[in-house]
This record gives sequence, structure tokens and C-alpha cells, in this order.
Amino acid sequence: MDESHQPLAGKNESLISRIKKEWSTLAVLGAPILIGQLAQIANGVIDTLMAGRASAEDLSGVAIGNSLWVPLFLFMMGLLNSTQPIISGHRGAKQFDKIMPVTWNAFYIALIAAAITIALLTHVSPVLNGLDMEAAAADITVGYLNAFVWGVPAVFTLVTLRGLTDGLGKTKIFMAFSILSACINAPLNYIFIFGKFGMPELGGVGCGWATAIANWASLLLLVLYLNRAKAFEQLRLWQHRTLPNRQSILEIIRLGIPIGFTIFVEATMFSVVALLMVPFGSVAVAGHQIALNVTSVLFMVPLSLGFALTLRISFLLGAQQPKEAKLAARSTVFLAVVIALFYCALLLTFSRQIAGLYSHEADVIAMAAKLISFAAMFQVADSVQVSSISALRGYRDTKIPMFIMISSFWIVGIPLGYILANTNWLLPAQGPKGFWIGLILGLSHAACWLLFRLITKKHKLAV
Repeated sequence: MDESHQPLAGKNESLISRIKKEWSTLAVLGAPILIGQLAQIANGVIDTLMAGRASAEDLSGVAIGNSLWVPLFLFMMGLLNSTQPIISGHRGAKQFDKIMPVTWNAFYIALIAAAITIALLTHVSPVLNGLDMEAAAADITVGYLNAFVWGVPAVFTLVTLRGLTDGLGKTKIFMAFSILSACINAPLNYIFIFGKFGMPELGGVGCGWATAIANWASLLLLVLYLNRAKAFEQLRLWQHRTLPNRQSILEIIRLGIPIGFTIFVEATMFSVVALLMVPFGSVAVAGHQIALNVTSVLFMVPLSLGFALTLRISFLLGAQQPKEAKLAARSTVFLAVVIALFYCALLLTFSRQIAGLYSHEADVIAMAAKLISFAAMFQVADSVQVSSISALRGYRDTKIPMFIMISSFWIVGIPLGYILANTNWLLPAQGPKGFWIGLILGLSHAACWLLFRLITKKHKLAV
């Protein structure tokens, strides 16, 4: 296996040289991850834009459908992504014989995860009734999900194979197939939504069929590539298949459930804040969504850097290089802070101009600009927490970080945000900006404790 893109430090290298090498390695690993993440976001944007062209009901139906399956997907993705540090560690230790058993056991978990997800998504009517949705939009949501679930096994198998390719440090592979999926999804959306080339006009339901077919096409092409590529001669999927192993499955689940739950908790926190904004009116909700969208796009850089850091640290620990792992962790946190400070200056300087890209209504722009200014304040905390928790995942430390994130968001962030927004208990009621102050405090709480754990406890963590 080629290891030129995950170099080890040479003897007598200076500290500056070692830091430059780590940052260069993270760039090589992280840039394809970033592009892949953006390609996956593009799929959602394509669905939203095309469904909106069909009708408001189609857009609403697809949006509610996405809000139901995305949290499930994020949890299952986090669970299955635990294979990345495991495989990267085996690669660093040159234990190549252990890589395919991990992949196959993750595949067995993915099948169970797919079955659970399908069962939940095909029985959403009680949830939709509780939301008091309009009948037309509810029917579209049900139809969209009933079509979408046909691709769920392919989605989770793709995530499993991403654990293999990213764990081996070959992050360009999943980037390429994420772009391919988006390129397949767009024309299929056009065909199924609007009834082109002899197909029936399915509206928003067509998004579900397009996504399912795109996922299966991407999976089949990826499997074909992995079974033909010279780089995977030693790791052929079918030739190295293994039966389920209880110990390996439990290791993946033990490491993965905290990761999945952490991602789920963070994602749902922002959804809950959006719901709590509703009493303040449509302008507040619109401003919040604009500010959140801006920060979500910017967050892709430190998030991708964090994914790369997890791979790098687990590789270095497998290669018996704990000092280099420590250097990679601390230097990456520093790099993340530098990036965050740049973001902070950008958002504070151009808040109104950025808001103006999303809306032409003066009151929406004013609200969004105010909230974007608050979003600028948590850039450093957000970058520190994601890089710290990513480093800890490289050390296979996921349980305590999960509890830190839960307490930060659900004991500190949201309760304080609600109190500041709606009551005079601590300050005069702050309205919508009170929730963003709560987010800042919650993320700062997470950043401090995660960084403290990374600095003071990592030498005690088992690898």
C-alpha cells in the first residue's frame, strides 16, 4: 500500500518542519473530503430547487421528508464512520490482514441499520398527522420517502465503503463518487419530477426515485472500481469476505454509537432552535435560517479538517508515533483557530452584504445581518470543538466527548438561549439574538472541555 501521502517524521527534523508536514498531509487528506461534503450538500440543494419549480406542495413535501430522514442518516453515518479510525490505525500498524474483516463487519451492521431506517421511514404517517400537514404535502412526503427507502441499503453500503477508502487515506475516491452521484441525481430529478422522456410526472416523489437510483448507480460503480483498481489488489471485497465476528461488531458499535449520537444531538439542536424561533415571526425565522446557512457552509472547512485529523492521528498511533500524533492534534487546533479568526473578521465586516445575497427585504436583511454578527462570535469555539473532538476520535475516545456535547447543547446552550430570548431572569429579554448567545455559550463550553480533555487526558487513552 502506498504511504507517500501519510509520511512519518524524519529524524532531526525541526518543529516548524514537522508542523508544515502535518498541515500538508492534512490538506492532502482533507481537500477531497471537503469537496465530497460539498457534493453531498449539492444533492439536497438540487432536490430543493427542482421540487420548488414543481409546486409549493412538492417543495414542502420533500423538505419535510428530508427533515425526517437526515437525522437518521446522520446517526447511522456516525455509527459506521467509526471504521475510519479503526482501519487507519491498522494501516499505520501495517496490519493489512485486519482491514477487510472490519469492513465486512461494518457491512453487516449497515444492513441492520438499513432495515431499521426503512421500517421507520415507511411508517411516518402518525408523525405527519401530529404536524397537522396539509393533505397534499403529506401525501408527497409519504410518496417521496417510500421511493427514497429503496436506495437506503445503497447509501449505508456507500458509507461503509467510505470507511475503507478514507481509512486507507485515499479520500479522493469518495470525493469522486460523491460528485458522480450529484451528476447522476440532477438529470434523473429532471426526468422524474417533470415527466420527461416518456416517464410519468411524479413531482416531489420523483426526487425520491432519482436519489435512490443515483445511490445504487454510485455504489455499483464504486464496487466495480474497488474490484478493478490496482491499488486495491490486496483488498478485494469479495475475495476477502468474512463471516460476522461478534467482537469486531461490538468494537465498531462501541466506538460508533457515541459518534452517531453526538452528530445527531448537534444537528437536532439547530432544528430545535429554528422551531423555538417561530413565535418571534417569519422575519426572525428567515434571518435565523440565513445566518445558519452561512455558518453551515463555512463550517465545512473545519469539519473536513477534523475528518482528516481523525484519520491522521489514528494512523500515527498505529505506526507507534504518539509524539507526532500529539503534534498533529495541537497544531491542527491552532490552524483551526486561525481559520476561525479569518471567518470572524469576514462575517463582522460583510454581514449586511452576505445577508443581501439571500433576501431583498430590508427587515430580513437587518435581522440576518444582526444574527450573522453573533454567528461570527462562535467561529473560534466551533472550530476548536470540532478539531478537538475529531482528534479524540482518532484516539478512539468517543464516550466522554459525547456527554460533553450533550451537556453543552442541551444543558447550557438551548436552556440559556431560551431564558435569554424569552425572559428577564438574567438580562432584559433579548429576542432572537438570545438563542444565538446561548449557542455561543454552549459551543464555548464544549470547546473548553474537549480541548481540556485532549490536552490532559489523551496520553492515558487506549488505542
